[in-house]
Amino acid sequence: MESSKNKPIKGRGAQQHVHNRFFELSHEQRDDFLNYCEAEGEEADKNRTKYIDVFPKSFVNKVNSPDVGMGFSANPYQGCEHGCVYCYARNSHEYWGYGAGLDFERNILIKKNAPELLENKLKSKSWQGDTIVFSGNTDCYQPIERNMQITRKCLEIMLKWKNPTGIITKNSLLLRDLDILKEMALLNIISVNISITSLSEATRRLLEPRTASIKQRLKTVEILSENNIPVRVMMAPIIPSLNSHEILPLVKKVSELGAVDVAYTVVRLNGQIAKIFEDWARKTIPNKADRILNQIAECHGGTLNDSRWGRRMRGEGAIATQIQDTMQLAKNKFLKNKNIPPLDNSHYLEIKNPQTRLF
Repeated sequence: MESSKNKPIKGRGAQQHVHNRFFELSHEQRDDFLNYCEAEGEEADKNRTKYIDVFPKSFVNKVNSPDVGMGFSANPYQGCEHGCVYCYARNSHEYWGYGAGLDFERNILIKKNAPELLENKLKSKSWQGDTIVFSGNTDCYQPIERNMQITRKCLEIMLKWKNPTGIITKNSLLLRDLDILKEMALLNIISVNISITSLSEATRRLLEPRTASIKQRLKTVEILSENNIPVRVMMAPIIPSLNSHEILPLVKKVSELGAVDVAYTVVRLNGQIAKIFEDWARKTIPNKADRILNQIAECHGGTLNDSRWGRRMRGEGAIATQIQDTMQLAKNKFLKNKNIPPLDNSHYLEIKNPQTRLF
């Protein structure tokens, strides 16, 4: 009989608590929980998700990484109940006094003052209407957004100021805000990135246990495209021997639904994520674990942890090259001459400086 120690936790990505390398703090936490696994016939993790109000002094963050295609990001929430086991944002939870494992999924920090901070930023003299991406770290449409509506309030402000906006999400809750997105699309100030790592629901439930189903995400791509809202699909990350064989069918499918681009990354397991991912692999896919871990390491110079600029997101070696070539083949075949148009910040500049209309 399988011992409880080695039995995977249903409805969670991380399978263990991970000690915070920096410090441990006690926090007063308020309790709430929505069980998204029971609808799929699973006995979910019984630990209740805790939502904690925080009040940061700033909300829009400058992104300095040359490997990330964004200049500014904004994250209404820290931590993410979606529970994607590979998520690079897990490490950032340590700076809030929590662990990168189950704490990341169970302790969600809510920035209730985000809309106010955002508007102050757009009003500031130094702001020039650069694109702000929701979210560069944790998903802005994770389950608690249904109640809090912080992302929606932020989008209302972005539309009010006509500031270019990007969205990255794997949750079909995005469609709740279709009314705002359609208005933004008419001004060419919105693009949406939908994360779809697999066409297999079984794979999705292992990798991303509390996210929207693949069927719902594909439908989201279709509905956005029908409403002339530019959609890029993010196949991120690609994990060798787990979803790497799905590149061609996935690109074909999303192109048929109206996506105009597909981007990808090769999985990298920095900081505490390597430990979390290996533990997850050995508990949930034990027969494939060694092969997958060895091939990930092969893509990153023999280690799971890769921080090298320019290589960390794409990898190197034979497997990474094969992934790159297959993705290029798929895009040439199914998305040739398609792309996301540059967003327009002239509307924002006219609001900020009405004199520009004279020129």
